[in-house]
Amino acid sequence: MRIAIAEIGQETDSFSPLITTLADFETYGLWSGAEILEKSRGFGPLGGYLDVVSNAESSPAGHTTSSAGDADPQIETVPLLRAWASAGGPIADETLDALMARVVTGLQQALPLDAVFLSLHGAASTVSIDDAEGAILAAVREVIGAELPLVVALDHHANITAEMVAHADALVGHETQPHHPFDTGCKAARLLIDMLQGECDPHMAWRNIPLITPQDQFLTAHGPMKEWFDQARQSEQDPRVLDVSPYPMQPWLDVDQGGWSVVVHTDGAAELAEQIANAMAQTAWRLRDAYWESERVAADAAVAQAARHTEGLVLLSDTGDSVYGGAPGDSTCVLDALLRNPPPRPALVPLVDPLALEAVQQSGVGASITLDVGARQDAIFSRPVTVTGLVASICAGLSSRIGDRGLCHIGPSALLEIGTIKLVLLAHRNFAINHPLMYTHLGLDIAEAGAVVLKTASNFQFFEDWRTAMIRVDSPGMTQSDLHAFTWKRRPRPLYPLDPLEDWDPSDSA
Repeated sequence: MRIAIAEIGQETDSFSPLITTLADFETYGLWSGAEILEKSRGFGPLGGYLDVVSNAESSPAGHTTSSAGDADPQIETVPLLRAWASAGGPIADETLDALMARVVTGLQQALPLDAVFLSLHGAASTVSIDDAEGAILAAVREVIGAELPLVVALDHHANITAEMVAHADALVGHETQPHHPFDTGCKAARLLIDMLQGECDPHMAWRNIPLITPQDQFLTAHGPMKEWFDQARQSEQDPRVLDVSPYPMQPWLDVDQGGWSVVVHTDGAAELAEQIANAMAQTAWRLRDAYWESERVAADAAVAQAARHTEGLVLLSDTGDSVYGGAPGDSTCVLDALLRNPPPRPALVPLVDPLALEAVQQSGVGASITLDVGARQDAIFSRPVTVTGLVASICAGLSSRIGDRGLCHIGPSALLEIGTIKLVLLAHRNFAINHPLMYTHLGLDIAEAGAVVLKTASNFQFFEDWRTAMIRVDSPGMTQSDLHAFTWKRRPRPLYPLDPLEDWDPSDSA
């Protein structure tokens, strides 16, 4: 069997001013051919796929021949493209065109094929195209025809559209938040192999839910999201059910088909798939108000609460400036509160500000410097603040593998000590902004800190070894939880709770 694989991943924040270009994809590695096989192993959806077709051996042509088990036929993997970028503003049209062209050309040259495995985010858009994934799937389907199996691994914050459903045979989402992309790749790959072996005949049922919610209840370990995702796993106990994927779409995507979804895959049991999809949609709708419950507190109150902890590390979640959600990472909201209320123990703060970093680099280690920092990109919800500090260390750049995101290029950075505030200045956004490496590579010890500002609302896992408490800061910004603060132009209406909508029947969206 010949299976082509590719990844194009980016999560779009329609309110972010940061246009995503080819350079953003290059930051995390723009790979093709055998390079994908060498560098994707062990992480991400493509790594999960490769694990399923394990014991692979590179062929002279640069492809892979492997056995996925004693009963499996030989599988030849044809790697086309791996392109992943951090969340940000809309993708430049020419960037998506270039990436799609590489996939399409690769497919055309690889024919004949038996199947295609894709890793996409699901919530990507370009400057002029609302549904980037729909466009990608349509282009792939045009090359491979209507009959070839096409399975897609998605982030569960994807926005499922009619085009995606029409062109894919399966849309498999993450089972948890924080995400485990590798596991999603494994699940999707097993489904694809079973299809090719004739062991299953997937039927897909999809429900779009006219719902928008903030990020506060996105974690699947507790609360209403746990109830919804637990229902999905329970439904999968039926041997006829191949996959149940809930999609609580990320909330900052202003597109014409935006909204929550659930996708169900059964082994030929069409009626069962529709029943489960209805039940899942009904649960999401029943819990709609619970998703809006929040423990966010104002920045000053958050800093005061953190100061009362005398041991361990307090995580200050800067919800409005979530880099993983597409925000610029230059909000000074929490930093300003710390400056006005200096913490008794060290507080670690990251800030993306290339101009301030350049000034610190020119001053050199050991210098004292006064300068304005922050709000270079987000001047709508944030403002610069003036700081005076000691330049403690400077790093010209560092590349390191970080969990499921693989190789991360941190780039230039510097540590500015402002009393107990340890401010790390970055040249550009990168995945390490919410990772201990951001501080340890500049000489800091996480165990000695009392607080850390995280530019995320849900990805706290990297600091669990030190965590004592977590406080959600009600900060403004491009990823803030107050969704009423944005001007919505594209979202379908009515949409709860932006519009009064008390009664909704999921069967109406079948």
